[in-house]
Amino acid sequence: MRTALVIGTGLIGTSAALALAGRGVHVHLVDHDAAQARTAAALGAGTDEAPEGRVDLALVAVPPAHVAATLAGAMKSDLARGYLDVASVKGGPRRELEALGVDLTSYIGTHPMSGKERSGPLAATADLFEGRPWVLTPTRDTDTEVLNLALELVALCRAVPVVMDADAHDRAVALVSHTPQLVSSMVAARLEEADDTAVRLCGQGIRDVTRIAASDPAMWVDILSANPGPVADVLAGLAADLDETVRSLRALQAADETERLGGARGIEGVLRRGNAGRARVPGKHGAAPTAYETVAVLISDQPGELARIFADAGRVGVNIEDVRIEHATGQQAGVVQLMVEPAAAPVLAASLRERGWSLRQ
Repeated sequence: MRTALVIGTGLIGTSAALALAGRGVHVHLVDHDAAQARTAAALGAGTDEAPEGRVDLALVAVPPAHVAATLAGAMKSDLARGYLDVASVKGGPRRELEALGVDLTSYIGTHPMSGKERSGPLAATADLFEGRPWVLTPTRDTDTEVLNLALELVALCRAVPVVMDADAHDRAVALVSHTPQLVSSMVAARLEEADDTAVRLCGQGIRDVTRIAASDPAMWVDILSANPGPVADVLAGLAADLDETVRSLRALQAADETERLGGARGIEGVLRRGNAGRARVPGKHGAAPTAYETVAVLISDQPGELARIFADAGRVGVNIEDVRIEHATGQQAGVVQLMVEPAAAPVLAASLRERGWSLRQ
């Protein structure tokens, strides 16, 4: 791939453009907001000048509701040898293109499974897709050259290609992406009218659950409008679990011991099912989940503290597999949770104590 046209210079489009430009592809940028395209160009994502002829690949990164029309217009203008979109739903746009009578041999639907709470070109990074799944949804009509262009794009973005049926993809993202967004937002909404005293008690748990609730509502309305059925199906199952959990909690308040025991079994059941589901989430680099030991270190909120901890861990040859930070309420301090291989935990703990760090049990 020598040339590409990115239509839509938001987070995903600009990040893909940055990755391609950084690896020698001549990228042209276009957006309905010319200022946004100029911003992406200023970041090094390419040029906002129109290409002089056909490019190798046109990448459409617009909201799902506009994907089909944008692709149809690009194809009519013969802008590229191959076309793909990166919308988070795949079945709907393909059916819209079919209804428009578009020749789909030069098109493939794709979806990089990566993003941020922030949107726009200023949030973009060239490494946004590295190590992340990038779904491709070819059909029997997809030209081999177009599939190869899509695979080259994924490779240049350092992502991992995953081939799926379009409708199967939409059901999958309803479960692992779209429903979690709504659930996170619904939990966060409980905080809107909460008493200030309660909000000040927020810890890492509520921060983890509500992190993605900071996402752009307008963007998510577009996404959910393109995949409402599968998301509603997942939420219906979740609603059934919620109803049963509410009944179990009410039973725990009952005077009858048998009823209380039944309530406890109901709560334990949903928690155990949660354990089993969580265990299926892929671990580091997409490998099978690994159980790590946590070494919790008290840390002050000062420049260089994290670097010192990592350096001290490196001195004893311990690899930090993951890290989390829990901030203390009302204090310039917190706890850094270092996740390491079980055998390395006592070695790291002893070393950190020797170097003057305070550990939390």
